[in-house]
Amino acid sequence: MSDSVEELRAAILEMIHKGADQPSNDQAFGDLALRLFAYQFQANTPYRKFCERRGATPATIRKWNEVPPTPIGAFKEFTLACAPVEQAVACFMTSGTTDPAKRGRHHHFTLEVYDASAAAFFKANVLPEVDRMRLLILGSPPDLQPNSSLAHYLGLMRDRFGSPGSGFYVGTGGLDVGRLVADLRAVEREAVPVCVLGASFAFVHLLDRCQADGLRFRLPAGSRFMDTGGFKGKSREIPQAELYAMCAEHFGVGRSNCVNMYGMTELSMQCYDSPLRRRALGLPDEPMMQSPPWARTIVLDAETLRPVPPGVRGILCHYDLANCSSVIGILTEDIGVTTPLGFRLLGRAQGAESRGCSISVDEMLASTRAGAP
Repeated sequence: MSDSVEELRAAILEMIHKGADQPSNDQAFGDLALRLFAYQFQANTPYRKFCERRGATPATIRKWNEVPPTPIGAFKEFTLACAPVEQAVACFMTSGTTDPAKRGRHHHFTLEVYDASAAAFFKANVLPEVDRMRLLILGSPPDLQPNSSLAHYLGLMRDRFGSPGSGFYVGTGGLDVGRLVADLRAVEREAVPVCVLGASFAFVHLLDRCQADGLRFRLPAGSRFMDTGGFKGKSREIPQAELYAMCAEHFGVGRSNCVNMYGMTELSMQCYDSPLRRRALGLPDEPMMQSPPWARTIVLDAETLRPVPPGVRGILCHYDLANCSSVIGILTEDIGVTTPLGFRLLGRAQGAESRGCSISVDEMLASTRAGAP
């Protein structure tokens, strides 16, 4: 008999509570991943049919990386939930920029695991040496975007780690540049370090305004930025190196204090490229993304969806124990390579590189139409 969801959540939380810097334990991860797969195979009907079509069942799977990953596009086509959605406490939805009528939905039946995972790895990567800091958030509060995983994440960080004066600067009227500029000037006078965080496109809007108005700040030593990755067509896209160079020019915050977060609606964990964490752990200061100990990231061939050697580009695939309400494995539409200590994100899949993702979605659709038991 498979584990109950309560038993699985308790085991996952136990792993998370051991901390972001716990020794890597592939055996513990693999055992728990297989237990979670067995539960999701039974509880998630569209996913079970997809796995059965591939001949993958709890009786045939022996290793965590044999568990069939679900393409993120499937979240737009199916309800990939392990319980009736009426019981969900949250439904995070994708932005729907490509097709606003069809948005991916990720249902959560408790946020305890999601929040524990997010808080633990945020602390390790963004605030490794302090417990709290004033957070100036270039984003909307959760009450304005209740279906946004990013808004929930940013609100959680404000509540868990924000010191007095922390708050959001995006409302119904957009980015409140006037209030933000006034607060940044106050930060300069007070000489207390702050963390400015938000989506990358919000930083671009702020930097555009700084350039247009000739604004320059010198934030206190120890201040840091955290941007949340891609632009997805929301603003003019600029290379990350250029973005960080502009941050140094206009705010006096160098690359060594700029953290990049990578996450998605379909996952319950986040990955980070954090010079702050590398410095705290004495790791080489070379750009790389790292997944938390309760997740694994592998790179698959774009056509065969088989693992590729380190350094060879392919489709990123994440196995996330915190995804206990849906599916453990997520096949992304992102291209990357693995490194000895993590992975590098190279961009979005285009053309031939996106075929593997599309084929997997088609396969899931076919398994449902076939009416597998």
